[in-house]
Amino acid sequence: MAHNKKEKKKFTKKLLHKYRMVVLNEDTFEERFSFRLTRLNVFVAVGLSAIFLIAATTVLIAFTPLREYIPGYSSAQLKEKAANLAYTSDSLQNVIRINDQYLNSIKNALTGDLDLDQLNRDSILSEPITDIEYEEINRIKADSLLREEVAQEDKYNILPTATDNINFSLFPPVKGSISDPYSIENKHYAVDVVTTRNSPIKSVADGRVIFAEWTAETGYVIIIEHSYGLLSAYKHNASLTKSQGDVVLGGEVIATAGNTGELTTGPHLHFELWNEGNPVDPSEYIDFN
Repeated sequence: MAHNKKEKKKFTKKLLHKYRMVVLNEDTFEERFSFRLTRLNVFVAVGLSAIFLIAATTVLIAFTPLREYIPGYSSAQLKEKAANLAYTSDSLQNVIRINDQYLNSIKNALTGDLDLDQLNRDSILSEPITDIEYEEINRIKADSLLREEVAQEDKYNILPTATDNINFSLFPPVKGSISDPYSIENKHYAVDVVTTRNSPIKSVADGRVIFAEWTAETGYVIIIEHSYGLLSAYKHNASLTKSQGDVVLGGEVIATAGNTGELTTGPHLHFELWNEGNPVDPSEYIDFN
């Protein structure tokens, strides 16, 4: 017991033993400054410094943007930006998917890769009407005959009503003779109009250019979207005077006739007219002579 007390006093004495720390000039041995210290003072100073350093580091990490550089931590602004970027990327994916479908439709219009069953305009696909309440009305024979007559007259009408037909007309894109007529059997969904090289090619109606590029098979191609679901395509041009997105008027020059592309044998215009995604015979609505 006495030995333990002696060791304790000895340890306490060591802690409280005073030392002097002197800083001297190495050349002149002149004393610059000095101060007294004990082991206890050193331990206390080191401990307080460590505590202060830990506290300062914790404050910097918890209340400053420095915590964003530590894995697993992020600010509310970064989370909001990440969420907005996720929503934007999802919207862009939808836009890209819609654009891909749109471009594939234009590609099919350019290459003629179409399903003949869908292009048979002489057949009407009937689908059952569901979830619609209606009252059965007895039809008379005269009414049925009148309906059939009107249906036959409007079967190939590319305009919705007769009033629209008065206010809407199609200009001939170029004057000339037709060397290859429209033929569904031969998968030639257009008319080839023979013309001289560099003749002006005009838009058949008001619209907006949705495609104006070079293709290997059909050369310089321009496609215009019009009202009433109409689409007109002009191929094998020597040059184009309009770009994608331009708004054109009916009768305005959009290209010059030529002989570009692999699928051509001379200067002519390959002209296609589409109505709601289906090709129609342009010669039935436009006088090329």
